[in-house]
Amino acid sequence: MIHQLRIYEIFDATRSAFHGRFRDHAARLMRAHGFDIRGMWECRNGGRLEFVYLLAWKDEAALETAWTSFISDPEWSRIKQETGATAGGPLVGAIEDRRLVATAYDPRLI
Repeated sequence: MIHQLRIYEIFDATRSAFHGRFRDHAARLMRAHGFDIRGMWECRNGGRLEFVYLLAWKDEAALETAWTSFISDPEWSRIKQETGATAGGPLVGAIEDRRLVATAYDPRLI
């Protein structure tokens, strides 16, 4: 199993719109495409507001297949366009994607 850590820069001015889109649409669609969402957080990193979430995957192939399917989903494209158009500014800035592979001495594996 691998984990994927996603970090999105979000903005105070569109924070509510971002959370509405993720809560009401993205999370539902992600689950439909096989995403296993383990947790979601918000934090401040210096002056930057961030939305952070953790996904679990069986393997790299499952991760790639699910992301490809989700990104190409016509419903997601429509939702992204509609929610972005009414937000009054960008919902997401920089995106960081980290794939976390357990070490041999991870306590869960011993």
